[in-house]
Amino acid sequence: MKRKVFLVDDHPLVREWLGALINRQADLEVCGEAASAPQARERIEDAKPDIAVVDITLENGSGLELIKDLRVLEPKMAVVVLSMHDESLYAERAMRAGARGYLVKKETTKKILLVIREVLDGRLYVSGRFAESILEGVRKWPATSPIDQLSDRELEVFRMIGRGMKTREIGESLHISMKTVQVYCSRIKEKLKLAGGVQLMREAIRLHEAEAVGSL
Repeated sequence: MKRKVFLVDDHPLVREWLGALINRQADLEVCGEAASAPQARERIEDAKPDIAVVDITLENGSGLELIKDLRVLEPKMAVVVLSMHDESLYAERAMRAGARGYLVKKETTKKILLVIREVLDGRLYVSGRFAESILEGVRKWPATSPIDQLSDRELEVFRMIGRGMKTREIGESLHISMKTVQVYCSRIKEKLKLAGGVQLMREAIRLHEAEAVGSL
């Protein structure tokens, strides 16, 4: 019997490419897909997949928050993250949220299929590079990046600011009030020791640019 895979990604081409790849396998099949977190919650409940492949950045909502929700809603289902974002910023957060594997989209198709099967068989997956970074972080403890102090939601708001989104847009995307967005901004400024809104915007843009070139 083929094991069922559900795809969550806001890019149709990624879903089409990954779906075609998986459906060519003798032991795997795609049972559904979604572009947003609300769609994923609704459709996964009906599709009952064995594993979900989830991106961090979605049309509406955060991939990290979705993983946390799925951990409660479908505790027997495994989750693997397939993202454009470098492991150094998101892999540990994704694993804490409930994912059992983390891959970046530049990996080969062979590696993607390998990790899906490993996770389905009950194993965890992180790259050797990320495992080394964890050990290095332990060796250097308590030195950490200031961004590590941000909660998953604060980081999501920070990234949205860096993409040029306004308070209202962030609130609508995350389904929270403008006042709540402002509270998150205040917490971000406090944790990152930023003097005001202009510095917050500057640092958020710097993070966005760093992610875009893969320098994080």
